[in-house]
Amino acid sequence: MKKPIKLIALFVVFQLTAFSTYAQDKAKQIDQLLSKYSEYGQFNGSALVSEHGKVIFKKGYGFANMEWDIPNQPNTKFRLGSISKQFTALLIVKLAEEGKLKLDVPITTYLPDYPKATGDKITIHNLLTHTSGIPNYTSAPDFFKDKSRDPFTPEEFVKTFSSLPLEFTPGEKFKYSNSGYFLLGYIIEKVSGKSYEQYLQETILTPLKMVNSGYDHGEIILKNRAAGYEKKGKLIRNAFYLDMSIPYAAGSLYSTVEDLYLWDQALYTTKLLSEKSMESLFKPYIKAGNGFYGYGWFLEEEPNGDKAKLKVVEHGGGINGFNTVISRIPADKNLVVLLNNTGGTILDEMNEGIRAILYNQPLNQPKRSLAFELLDVFSEKGATVGAATYKKLKNDPTYGIKEEDVNRVGYELLQNGKKKEAIEVFKINTETFPKSGNAYDSLAEAYLADGDKKMAVENYTKSVVLDPSNENGKKVLAEISK
Repeated sequence: MKKPIKLIALFVVFQLTAFSTYAQDKAKQIDQLLSKYSEYGQFNGSALVSEHGKVIFKKGYGFANMEWDIPNQPNTKFRLGSISKQFTALLIVKLAEEGKLKLDVPITTYLPDYPKATGDKITIHNLLTHTSGIPNYTSAPDFFKDKSRDPFTPEEFVKTFSSLPLEFTPGEKFKYSNSGYFLLGYIIEKVSGKSYEQYLQETILTPLKMVNSGYDHGEIILKNRAAGYEKKGKLIRNAFYLDMSIPYAAGSLYSTVEDLYLWDQALYTTKLLSEKSMESLFKPYIKAGNGFYGYGWFLEEEPNGDKAKLKVVEHGGGINGFNTVISRIPADKNLVVLLNNTGGTILDEMNEGIRAILYNQPLNQPKRSLAFELLDVFSEKGATVGAATYKKLKNDPTYGIKEEDVNRVGYELLQNGKKKEAIEVFKINTETFPKSGNAYDSLAEAYLADGDKKMAVENYTKSVVLDPSNENGKKVLAEISK
């Protein structure tokens, strides 16, 4: 028996209404979550969330410009940092699809002036997957002090790292390297005959109508651009200047949460690449942390209560004054974009909270940062009062101890010459996170700065045992154990 058309129409309307109400409820929960993070000084930026391909939430929090109290909005433009890498990866795959380059040949094929001793061993695939062994230029001890403020052409800047010895045999393992993605941008210019910026504009931004995205130039007047800030405990200050020729194809793009939604949606289509080429971006080529790395994307499996794990494709970014994340769950066409303009913050934790809301899982409520509370006390009143304040507040349920925050505070103290105070702060991390190799590495560094070699050796040793990939820890151990 056929159902009357009127009944079918009513059923469809009911379904749409139910979905709308459901989405509104989730949007309300997301807003409450991010509002609390904003209240606690842990999020100042813009957010967008889509479910099953439809935007259910977008909103700005805090200020794009704190000097003029200009609020962040969904159309505020933020520097993306390393989210730029996924655009660079697609441009390279596009050139490969068109037969203009090959991914499995040495980079000297396209960069004949690159030193052959290393360049002949490295393929474009190695650059895409962070398996080249080329040292990461932003990790150089003198990078921020000596190089980051000066303009370079791509050719000039490549020469600053191209002659360095490789850290490992190409293809042997994953080690994140901005140098590799800088080289990819230079290769794009050589092969396409266009600037990286022009090729990006013609190949991705214009076809997708991403009119609020582009290569950032500090000197150009850019409407709705967010200013970049850094947090030092509770204090906020203007971020240090960075010449945008330096991040280049590894991190110089800007965008909005709305434009990144357009980007996300295009990745489900063949607008930019064939289906086969698009799939190549998201293959698990090499083990990276708890997951794998594709071409410009981290690929991970995240818990989802007692249900099957969620396959997540995501990438974060960090650049002077900005911290970003784009997180996709392709199976459900779900998307979370968080763009923040007060430097490093706990976007991963916020992303996990939003994911819990989307999948109706228990939600961990935000907490105030105990570390930020302690910075002022340790700075102004010393190690003894700081340690006593920590003991008093650590059992307060409104405060949370976050490893990254504590580490950041410890280094802030260390840079200000407060070595004893830094040691006490880093101790908090080793006590709270006893399985973290990074926590012991930081404590060892503080002991070494304070002249206590014995304790430095003890903690570097613990760090290397917990994290065998800590090459710097091994190096320092070898030097101070002589």
